[in-house]
Amino acid sequence: MLKQNRGNGGQGVWKVELDPGAAAAGDAPVEVLHAQRGSQIEHMSLAALMGRCEGYFAGEGGLIDQPFQARLPEGMIRCYSVQDKVVGFGRQLIKALMPPEAGEPGPRIMSGADYPAFQALRAKVEDDWVPALMRRLDIEPADMPVIWDADFLYGPKTAAGEDTYVLCEINISAVLPIPDEAPAEIARCVARRLTEA
Repeated sequence: MLKQNRGNGGQGVWKVELDPGAAAAGDAPVEVLHAQRGSQIEHMSLAALMGRCEGYFAGEGGLIDQPFQARLPEGMIRCYSVQDKVVGFGRQLIKALMPPEAGEPGPRIMSGADYPAFQALRAKVEDDWVPALMRRLDIEPADMPVIWDADFLYGPKTAAGEDTYVLCEINISAVLPIPDEAPAEIARCVARRLTEA
């Protein structure tokens, strides 16, 4: 997968596969599927694809290379957070990067932070991944966004059959809609920030 640094609605997200039997080279034939709704599989050279993506490198742009996740048809989990605490989840069956015949995406099903199926993900986000992110970027919890989300795809299952998760992207704008439980936490966070200011 190739993905531009910033975008929405699948714009600038590409599933790229080397045509079977081809050698990896600039003129290698590739099969390409753009994640935007209604896109069709295209066949072109790798060089032609890179030419098409040239605009993504303007300014501070770039492309991120991510492995394609085989469990994509099982959906994506959006983990909503207020500062460094998870306040809810949204699970959605997505059709981006799936063959055109896969149909339309499903609705996003919202749930609170205590939803049983996502407690392992919540623990990883709150106890490991977000603290590591804050250390790496030298951000205090109070300086984290009031509302933001991180999208996760299902990774390979462990030997014990447990789910693993792969970060797809982080959103700090255009986060709506949000779970019903989130507005109260947002209000409490804003009140704390105003009191501390």
